[in-house]
Amino acid sequence: MSDGDADVLVRSELLLLGAFALVVLAAAAVGPIIADARPAFEIPVSDASEDENLDNVSAQGWDAVPAATVSLSSTGSSVPNSGSISVEEAKLGAAQTDERLYLRLSWADPTEDTSTGSLRAFADAVAVQLPNDTDSRPPIAMGGSDNRVNVWYWTGDGRTEELLAGGPGSTTNLGASELTADAGYSDGRWRVAFSRPLDGSGENRVSIPDDSDLDVAVAVWNGSNMERSGQKSASSWHYLALDSDTGEPPYQTILWAIAGIAIVASALITIEGVRRTRGE
Repeated sequence: MSDGDADVLVRSELLLLGAFALVVLAAAAVGPIIADARPAFEIPVSDASEDENLDNVSAQGWDAVPAATVSLSSTGSSVPNSGSISVEEAKLGAAQTDERLYLRLSWADPTEDTSTGSLRAFADAVAVQLPNDTDSRPPIAMGGSDNRVNVWYWTGDGRTEELLAGGPGSTTNLGASELTADAGYSDGRWRVAFSRPLDGSGENRVSIPDDSDLDVAVAVWNGSNMERSGQKSASSWHYLALDSDTGEPPYQTILWAIAGIAIVASALITIEGVRRTRGE
């Protein structure tokens, strides 16, 4: 082996060792971060003030509230055509003051369906589901008989209702409510803002905690797709991070960073292996 070949071999080995060391150092660096990272199903909750008027869906204050993407799918309900849905994701932003919780949902919908004036006309609608007992997670399909849920429901024909459910088909209107909803449709998207005092004001209304997380799920109906009742797009359980202020990045960001480093290291190793094979 000539001195030149030996130099090339040494440089190759050093490059390979450097790439391996880069991966090891990256793993060591992100390991502690992963332990404190935000899970994928977190909905960040921003602090707000009453004068921001976040009960108005178009309030400028919403621009500063991060919105998480919530994936939606069919519910698997036994109702006819339950698998025929048209909305696959929604955006959910959350904010709170000392007195109220605000939730704003938005989703793409090419048609603005607000009429229920005929047997085959259905309005667009959206709902958020919260556990009545914040200490345990109810069944996702409208809760259970011993673990009920509150549902905040808005429809395109202008109705806003606060409901109680203890399983499919058990929905009850809670009557007089301090829940408000404001909606707007533009550029092919619905935007709906819910607002309600933190205090549940009754045993059947969830009291929003200020020191612990709160489970939340979302459902959307597209009226022009004949969606109603159990034919809807619905999410799995997520949670409102009412006690989280870690500032750490979510798991997805960290894992993508690790994957990127691994890809770069792999590419360097592959390139150097080709060079050595060709005797460069």
